[in-house]
Amino acid sequence: MADLALAIAHHLLIFSLAGVLAFEIGAIRSGITRDDMVRIARVDLWYGILAAAILVVGFTRAIFAAKGWAYYSANALFWAKIGAFAVVGLLSIGPTLAIIGWRRASADNRAFSPTLSNIRTVRRFLWAEASVFAFIPALAAAMARGYGLLP
Repeated sequence: MADLALAIAHHLLIFSLAGVLAFEIGAIRSGITRDDMVRIARVDLWYGILAAAILVVGFTRAIFAAKGWAYYSANALFWAKIGAFAVVGLLSIGPTLAIIGWRRASADNRAFSPTLSNIRTVRRFLWAEASVFAFIPALAAAMARGYGLLP
């Protein structure tokens, strides 16, 4: 039963993170308002919380659930999945720093609006995150079917 509960939690967290990423891609656009920036900053905080929870639940699952650490630690696709998640995390740093900066700037100056160039850069990072993120479920599906085991 613990294996099932951890699997469900892990999947719900992953889908939630995908939803937050989709929200940010949709919300960060030219003409965003101060209220938009505040809302985006709140949602971006959840991005970090969800990412941390995914790591905790994921590693708990890998260590204590049905297949156990011996299976995961000897699976190249598991490490590729972890690597993809790390790349997504690294790509998220730029947008998060920009969002924090926008929120601070808009607190000091109610008329503040990020430049179109800044918005384009952040959107490029978000789309790069989404592109790498798309590999994670593909790797997980292959791994769940026994692929990737090292000799």
